[in-house]
Amino acid sequence: MNDVIKLLQSHRSIRKFTDQEIPHGLLLELIKAGQAAATSSHVQAYTVINVKNAANREKIAELAGGQGYVASSAVFLVFCADMKRPTEASKRTGANVERGMTEQLLVATVDTALMAQNVAIAAESEGLGICYIGGIRNNPQAISELLQLPDHVYPVFGMCLGYPAHEPEVKPRLPVEAILKEDTYCEDTDHVDAFDSTMKAYYQSRSTGNKVSDWSHNLTPLFDSKLRPHMRDFLVKRGFEMK
Repeated sequence: MNDVIKLLQSHRSIRKFTDQEIPHGLLLELIKAGQAAATSSHVQAYTVINVKNAANREKIAELAGGQGYVASSAVFLVFCADMKRPTEASKRTGANVERGMTEQLLVATVDTALMAQNVAIAAESEGLGICYIGGIRNNPQAISELLQLPDHVYPVFGMCLGYPAHEPEVKPRLPVEAILKEDTYCEDTDHVDAFDSTMKAYYQSRSTGNKVSDWSHNLTPLFDSKLRPHMRDFLVKRGFEMK
């Protein structure tokens, strides 16, 4: 394996950070690395908000479910899917712009995720740690108001960045055989059963947050109830009518 593959396979979520600041020039380079990600039809349907205001950070940490590292990380970014900029640019050319298409929502969300992952990889290559914060979708309207997001823009997730103050273990992933199929999709519960055993051992042996569980049981809270049912109405109000 080359160094890039080793870096990718060593990813951990970092939730404790030192007090060391991230140089502004480095942050700009990380964002530029994010912009270099693939983007559908060169739309670049994303905007990144660097939340520097301490009170706003504290509020977001609370809205995201009490995740204190939102406030304590050196930098906290909110990655937003942005269809306002490209549709307005198109409208200025005289185009009859059709907004609110489901495809626009998908393009903006995928573009944002690809961009953010490039930022994450670039950050880790510089010795930084990162943690995605999907919890901002717990209260997307309040966060949108806090960040003064216009229609046709919505917050997809946040990202904490900083120099790590702990060294958590790498969390195992499903065996590649469970993910990579040839020609057609096929069911394979044996790999899931084996992975449950792997995750049970991992949870019982990791240095922090030990618990008795496995992969399948950890999924229960995500699927035995309607997770974030407010998101559809929120997106419609944002201008993503999903036509």
